[in-house]
Formats: sequence, C-alpha cells, structure tokens
Amino acid sequence: MRKTLSLDLRERIVEAYDAKEGTREEVARRFKVSLGMVKKLITQRAKTGELGARHRFSGRKARLMPLHGAQLKSLVAKQPDATLVEMKQRLGLNCTVAAIHVILTKLGLTYKKRRCMQLNNNAPTSPGNAKPGSASKADSIRRNLSSSTSRRPRQT
Repeated sequence: MRKTLSLDLRERIVEAYDAKEGTREEVARRFKVSLGMVKKLITQRAKTGELGARHRFSGRKARLMPLHGAQLKSLVAKQPDATLVEMKQRLGLNCTVAAIHVILTKLGLTYKKRRCMQLNNNAPTSPGNAKPGSASKADSIRRNLSSSTSRRPRQT
C-alpha cells in the first residue's frame, strides 16, 4: 500500500534537487522514493507553487455532470418513474447506465417508483387463505414414512 509522503519530505526532496545535490535519479535513491515522484514534485511546484498532496484532484474527471445535470433534473421532475435506460435514450447520451446512476446520486435525485411499493412492509406479502394443515402443507411433508407419527423406535 502506498502512503502519502509528508510535506517535510517533499520539501527536502525538492530542496536537494534545487541545490544540485545530484540528478533526479540520485535524489530519488537518496530519499528512497521513485524517480516518478521526484519528477511529479518538481512539475507540481512549477505548475501550482505547492508541494502538498493533491488527492482531491486525482481520478477520472466527470464529463456528464456539468453538461447533463440540469437536463436529468428536469427529466426526473417530468417523469419520475423513468428507468435509467429510458433516461439515457431520451437524452441521447453515449454512456453507461451506471454513469447515469452516479449522476443522479450526486444530484441527490431518486428514480425509484416508491409510490407503487408497500409502505414499511407492513402489508401482508402472501394471500391469507392457506389454513394450517391444509393441502399446501402436505407437499412439504416427507413421503414414505412409517405409519407411526413418533420417531422413537418401536418397543417389542
């Protein structure tokens, strides 16, 4: 598992490189970091002027959110029971269905058809017309048992 380098170590690496205490490769070996890390720190300082960790900027950038967020909001407002596939088709998007789900989640929107569901699962889930010991129960009883109902062996 990779750990984030401390700000102190990052500063010492860049200072050693600036003081010409060796090439980038030698500085990397001296501080026991990769050559890529040394290059990254030098580039980051040149672009931003900072050396701190930039985790919040890592990862793939969302392309659909800025462009289609408002369209998805209005589509959900007009037709809240539309499926993700229908939303994709109506907006003419070239993305995965999962990407639409992620956008809806980030917008705080839901697309579930909750009005059609039972509230809190309080309603009965099966018909109440089966009686104890009825024919439906007979199918669950083992066949080919002896005529006695007791499982104890017979005493002779």
